[in-house]
Amino acid sequence: MAEKKTRSGLITHGLAAQNRKARFDYTIKETVEAGIVLRGPEVKSLRHGRATITEAWAGERDGELYLFGCHIPEYQAGVLSRFEPRAPRKLLLHKKQIGKLIAETTRNGFTLVPLDIHFNDKGIAKVVLGVGQGRNKADKRHAIADRDWQRDKARIMREKGKE
Repeated sequence: MAEKKTRSGLITHGLAAQNRKARFDYTIKETVEAGIVLRGPEVKSLRHGRATITEAWAGERDGELYLFGCHIPEYQAGVLSRFEPRAPRKLLLHKKQIGKLIAETTRNGFTLVPLDIHFNDKGIAKVVLGVGQGRNKADKRHAIADRDWQRDKARIMREKGKE
């Protein structure tokens, strides 16, 4: 997804925050896009691309899904209303989706990991959640070896094509 910025450096649609380590630490089974409840200054801070979701996770509270540990710093340009940077933020999904995700996390031992926060074409903030299972050290080493082999294979094929 291409990042579109205005002259002032704001992100109108595209990637606002990304958890690049999530796909390495977890085996992602499926992804779900969810809306997120934000207030005005939080949206402005996200549009500046200042959020971090590396330590964030999604979980259930009172039958609803929330995003915990997401850090959206306060917007500094003279806003009167302040907010808690690490406050839990409600995720917007259909009831059937919420029930399915809660069942997967409790029954099968999966985790809901936020992969990225982006703005869609309409300018609405969305969170992509991955239903994943944690990897151990051996799995991570295997993933590194596979990635290196794919890179080497592509390089060999490129060199073969030039001859």
